[in-house]
This record gives sequence, C-alpha cells and structure tokens, in this order.
Amino acid sequence: MSKIEHSVEHLHKSNDPLEKSVSLSWMDIPSLVIALVGPVGNSIVLWLLGFRTRRSPFSVYILNLAAADALFLGSYFGLRMSVIVGDLDLLILVLLRCCLLDLPYWVGLSLLAAISTERCLSVLFPIWYRCHRPKHTSAAVCAILWALPGLFSAAFVAHYFLKKDSFYDLFFNHYLFLFCWFLLLTCVLGVSSLTLVLRVQCSSQRRRPPRLYLLVLLSVLVFLLCGLPLGVMDAVWFLYDFYIIPYELTRLLACVNSSANPFIYFFLGSQRLRRGREPLRVVLQRALGEEQVGGDGEGDTSHPNTVDELS
Repeated sequence: MSKIEHSVEHLHKSNDPLEKSVSLSWMDIPSLVIALVGPVGNSIVLWLLGFRTRRSPFSVYILNLAAADALFLGSYFGLRMSVIVGDLDLLILVLLRCCLLDLPYWVGLSLLAAISTERCLSVLFPIWYRCHRPKHTSAAVCAILWALPGLFSAAFVAHYFLKKDSFYDLFFNHYLFLFCWFLLLTCVLGVSSLTLVLRVQCSSQRRRPPRLYLLVLLSVLVFLLCGLPLGVMDAVWFLYDFYIIPYELTRLLACVNSSANPFIYFFLGSQRLRRGREPLRVVLQRALGEEQVGGDGEGDTSHPNTVDELS
C-alpha cells in the first residue's frame, strides 16, 4: 500500500489522531484560559510597536511575531470553542486548522528563524551588516514569510472545493511540504542560535551582553521547549501514524509559547533599581535595544546598530 493510500485510509479510521484531537480533556481548560488571556500581552506589543514608537529593523520582526502569536491564540480558542458548542466535520476541521492555526504557527517559526539568523549575521559580519544591509530587509522578509504560507493554505482550501476527489492526495502533499519546511527551519534556527550563544558566552567574559541578544535567545529557548513539540508531534504522526506525547499537552505548550514573548520583553526591559513606574513603551524599547531618553534626560545607551559589542 502506498503512503498516499495509507494516509487516505488513516483519515477514515475511527481512531484517527485527527479525530482524537477533537475530543476535549482536562488539559484543554488551562490551554483555553491561556489562549483567552495570552492575546492581551501580544496586543499591547502590537499597539506600542505599531502606533506608539518609531519602528526599527528589529521591531518590525517583533511586531509581526506578536501578530502571529495573537492570531494563533485567537484561532486556537475559536476552534476549540467551536468543537465544544458544535460538531464539526473532520475535513472542515482540517481546513480550518490549515488556515487559522497552522498558518500563524509556521509564520512564527519562520520569523524566529529569520530573527536568529539576522542576529547571527550581525555578530559574525558586523561591518557588512552595519554598512550594506538593505534598508527594508525586515519588512520584505516578513511580507514573504506571511505570503508564502498564506498562498499555500489558500491553494489547499481552494483545491478542496474544486477537486474533492483528489483532496486526500493533496492532504499528503500538504503535510510532506510542511515536514520538509519544518526540518529546514529547525536546522536554521538551531545553527544560528547555537552560534549566537557561543558569541554571547565569549563576550560575557568581557562585558554584559546586550539585552537584544538575550531577548532573541530567550525567545528561541521558549520556542524549543514549548512551541517545537507541536511541530515534532505532527512530523512523527506524518511518518509513523502515532503520537509520542499527548496531543493535548502539545497544544497547551504551544499556547504557552505564543503567550510568553511579551513577558520576556517587559522583563528584560525593566530596570529593577529605578524607582517609580515607567511607561510600557520605554520598557519595551529598552528591551529591543533602542535608545530612549527619559523624562530626566537620561538615555539608555544600547542601540540596535551596536553590533560590534559582541564582535
């Protein structure tokens, strides 16, 4: 039996993992709570970076990452609530997951890989990065990373309505493409993050590493611990048709991953020794390494262009 035929037969089995993902368990309660509360932090980041601060090359990535995380949490909450209140057809659930849940997950992973790679290039080739980096690289990369998965998901859904008889073959090809894309992004993310860790470790013996690099490393670490299991689970199911860890646990961890980044930003940007409350805008910009002058005339000396601090 070919892999495509086996995939088609596997979808129609009563014990199909996709059908198991529809059932509710006690772990859905904390994941739904996180999915309901998590978009608040991402919305604050979106508001501050989108309307209250001047955008920098790095803040463009963070803005799009916050949008992807907020979309993932909102889509997850909507899909799970629709399962609770109604009975969705399996194929309709697959289409909704492809459009509403898989899209922000893969965009978020792609953005993290792009962020980590760019930070790695900034410390390995500081002169080139400072002088020859195209001005609108961040915006162009983010647009491409949103457009490619979006077009792929749109083609996947359009094929379902136009040619339902061959939908299962497309279903297999869809997961094959995602599996290859997952392997590529994971390798890029791992190599660039490891390189950045080594550079930060070497520079920390001489000076304190910039907050910007700690922000990238913490975001990548949280993704590896909480966001990566969902992609690994899908990859193992695609290859071997079974779950290595409970699917409900991977959903819970994915919600934690999409909610954690705002806390990382505001934690790194806060200065505990300062008395009084600072505006969230100032705290966020300090975490991103942007120079800001406070009301007392003092400024944060870190700046996103100081790439030679780790060189």
